[in-house]
Amino acid sequence: MTRHLLFLTGTRADFGKLEPLAAAARDAGHRVTFFVTGMHMMDRYGLTRNEVRRLPGIAVEEFVNQAEGDPQDAVLARTVTGFSAYVRATKPDLVVLHGDRIEALAGALVAATNYVRSAHVEGGEVSGTIDEVFRHCNTKLCTHHFVSSEAAARRVMALGEPEETIHVIGSPELDFHARPSGVTLAEVQARYAIPFADYGIATFHPVTSEQDTIGRQAADLFGALEASGRSFVVIAPNNDPGSAAIFATLDRLPKDRFRVLPSMRFAHFSELMKNAACMVGNSSAGVREAPFLGLPSLDIGSRQTNRSDAPSVVACEAADRTAILDFLTHHWGRPADRHEGFGQGSAAERFVEVLARPGFWAVSLQKAFRDHV
Repeated sequence: MTRHLLFLTGTRADFGKLEPLAAAARDAGHRVTFFVTGMHMMDRYGLTRNEVRRLPGIAVEEFVNQAEGDPQDAVLARTVTGFSAYVRATKPDLVVLHGDRIEALAGALVAATNYVRSAHVEGGEVSGTIDEVFRHCNTKLCTHHFVSSEAAARRVMALGEPEETIHVIGSPELDFHARPSGVTLAEVQARYAIPFADYGIATFHPVTSEQDTIGRQAADLFGALEASGRSFVVIAPNNDPGSAAIFATLDRLPKDRFRVLPSMRFAHFSELMKNAACMVGNSSAGVREAPFLGLPSLDIGSRQTNRSDAPSVVACEAADRTAILDFLTHHWGRPADRHEGFGQGSAAERFVEVLARPGFWAVSLQKAFRDHV
């Protein structure tokens, strides 16, 4: 039976996770729409709404939910208002949202209060910041859970969710990395004017609970990277509060050794990672995708705390220059064993298999806490 699936995306990162699921659902015969908002609509972050538009066979609805510097509660309120109007007008069979962003929280609230079936992707994970709080809120609001690991499934159960609504499919973005990117490294370097043959990747995002110190952390981290003498492709931070302080540091980096990009097409980013010497920062890509590719990574600060147990991930604070330089000395260009703690690259296939089960659509929308003995 054909269903209408409404995917909510607010960032380049969550679109990279939702795109494989949406494409698989489309190919299975479902009607697929993306509600595009958040960073996607902002010039500073590369107008990545265009990436969503490039996915064939889907409908796109765009909504501006913020201006630069708006507080998260105001962004939440605007997203609820805009998404609610669209949901009431289109009446989707399933809202699909990802993770822990403020847009996802808005989507979960709208789906719950309008009694629309909803699927939360990558719930049940820990990360040590307010993002974790948002993620667990989304778990309680959503009716179905597509998680990346057995450990995540156990945490979702601990939150009182019925076992029959929890499906372990792995992390969807690994589906991209498990197959050829479709582009060559030379094509990536030409498209993004990357002059380095030997490079690391660095991404450092704000931590909303650490706004007072995030500028200092960025200065410490990129100061250490500069002191290392290595070259880096830097992906700009997301738009959470504190990003302006990070951009101030990025603007001062020497351009002969740091290529700063607002965003990248996912296929190109995948190829870039596959050929990098290491990854540094606090992006989830460093603790999920990098280990899957055997790419050594240095996790900085609290944003991904306890999220991965991959042996290729090393953790330290931004101010620990000795540890950062030691990592770059001993791990640069030294591939690690592939780690499959977040899946094997088959999430989309498993996703559509679950959608095809009659029992999936029979789950009651009236949620009740399930005690697990």
